[in-house]
Amino acid sequence: MDIERKHAELIDLFVKQAAVLDGPALAGLVLEVTSHPSLFAFSEILSVPNLGKLEGTQYSSSLDVLRLFAYGTWSDYKSNASLPALSPDQVRKLKQLSVLTLAETNKVLPYNQLMQELDVSNVRELEDFLINECMYAGIVRGKLDQLRRCFEVQFAAGRDLRPEQLNNMIQTLANWLDTSDNLLHLIQEKIKWADTMSEATKKHCKEIEDKVEEVKKSLKADMDLRGHEDMFSEHGGMMDYEEDRVRSKRRRQPMP
Repeated sequence: MDIERKHAELIDLFVKQAAVLDGPALAGLVLEVTSHPSLFAFSEILSVPNLGKLEGTQYSSSLDVLRLFAYGTWSDYKSNASLPALSPDQVRKLKQLSVLTLAETNKVLPYNQLMQELDVSNVRELEDFLINECMYAGIVRGKLDQLRRCFEVQFAAGRDLRPEQLNNMIQTLANWLDTSDNLLHLIQEKIKWADTMSEATKKHCKEIEDKVEEVKKSLKADMDLRGHEDMFSEHGGMMDYEEDRVRSKRRRQPMP
């Protein structure tokens, strides 16, 4: 977060300076901006109206250089002979930006491709550049795979969007928003369904509990009734036994 804050502060500083400079002073600012070791985004500076005024002047090449650093790569620079010579700091910065461009579309970058794009002659030099100038700078994170001779990208800082890329980006964000809205609606429906099922489950459990209570009461009433019947049955048996004993005694008495 500190890196992002410092980066934003740098951009804000250069934007304010560009707004009040012109001519050679503005060209000098472009050199400073494109050589700064901690700056990797240039579109906000490029959008300052004063820079547009360099078009068609003797300092127009500075404007072309700033555009190159905003959107281009080392290969683009080599293929455009009209661009001025770059300082060592600018060369290093443009190669760093070229790595970011490659990492935008591929997460596994073969060494051969990197060496060709960066004009590096051997693997040791390439790995030193990736470690010291890219990973230590915080613009990429990844793994150097010497066995497979590739750089596995885990994170790469984003570059400035070209003007023609904005429409695609807007459409991508619009599609993402539609997908998010649909997902949110689906989640809300699932929540409603879960709430409904929860209420139905609670109601069903209550009905079962009520039925269990009814059965308990019915069983208790039945057991109480049977207890009374058994008691009366025992009493009746005793009365029958007494009556039989009396009759037997009467039969055994002699006749007078």
